[in-house]
Amino acid sequence: MKWVFLGLLSVMVGCSPDPKPRAPSVAWPAARVRVATVEIHGLTATEEVVGTVRTRLHATVEAKVVGRIESLTVAPGQTVRQGQVLATLDARETQARLDSTKAVLDQAARDLERMARLLKDGAATPSELEAVQSRHRVAVALMSEMETLLGHTRVVAPFDGVITRKAVDVGDLATPGRPLVEIEDPTQLRFEADVPESLIDQISSGARLPVRIASRTDSIEGVVVEMAPVAEAISRTHRVTLDLPVLPGLRAGQFGRVAVLTGQTTVPHVPSVAVFQRGQLEYVVVAFEGRAQLRLVRTGKRLASDVEVISGLEIGEKVVAMDPDRVREGQPLEVIP
Repeated sequence: MKWVFLGLLSVMVGCSPDPKPRAPSVAWPAARVRVATVEIHGLTATEEVVGTVRTRLHATVEAKVVGRIESLTVAPGQTVRQGQVLATLDARETQARLDSTKAVLDQAARDLERMARLLKDGAATPSELEAVQSRHRVAVALMSEMETLLGHTRVVAPFDGVITRKAVDVGDLATPGRPLVEIEDPTQLRFEADVPESLIDQISSGARLPVRIASRTDSIEGVVVEMAPVAEAISRTHRVTLDLPVLPGLRAGQFGRVAVLTGQTTVPHVPSVAVFQRGQLEYVVVAFEGRAQLRLVRTGKRLASDVEVISGLEIGEKVVAMDPDRVREGQPLEVIP
């Protein structure tokens, strides 16, 4: 009986499941990184103000006379030269009035010539000649006016530029005050920002301020050329305009920010390359006892190549300042100069 019990026990032990093997821990190789110290320096503090890139020359082209549009030779995106015909209006009515005025002028010229002969022969008085001369001058003025109106039936570009919008089509009725097309000069760009009253005293005409465009990684230097002397009544802001250089990819309508110098700051800061985002959160990698430690932080203003750290770091801590987003939590660090 004893042997039977031992046999059953051995069978039960042999059929029991094996314990699960432990997954080996990942041994990350040491990451070669550069580090920066969290410190406080007397850096120049700035306040960023949002704005938009605009063209210096922008025109809404309208017709000066009433007329049906017979041809429209341009489309949005097309480059045009100064004086180029953009649209042609129906000129039959104006041409008829011009022909009528020309006939009146011809008759006035003949009357003036005849009256001059009569006066010479003593058959007319000087007052009669003066009356004919007045009628002739009126006819000349009307002729000039009608020729000008006929010229307005050809709408031309006021300057070299690019068509940005077309508001009408062939067959529409053009009237004074109704836009036909809009044209801009893309070679002369400006940046317009509405600066709050609290910052306007920090800006002066001719000042050079850094401008960051959302679609670009580099900073552009703008020169202040216009400053509104009076604040807008509702927003309490002043419109400030800066001239921008002509750069590839820079065009009207782009969103950006201009940095207004406000003084010195004593808030802790780190290089901006040390901060990276995951989702909506900002992180840095702290070098602690030779290993990487992921740290959630909250940043403030940008200070040249640095950024303020409002919370999450202490003065004197070391942060990874070279591709921190590639470093893993707990990974050994090899600091390089």
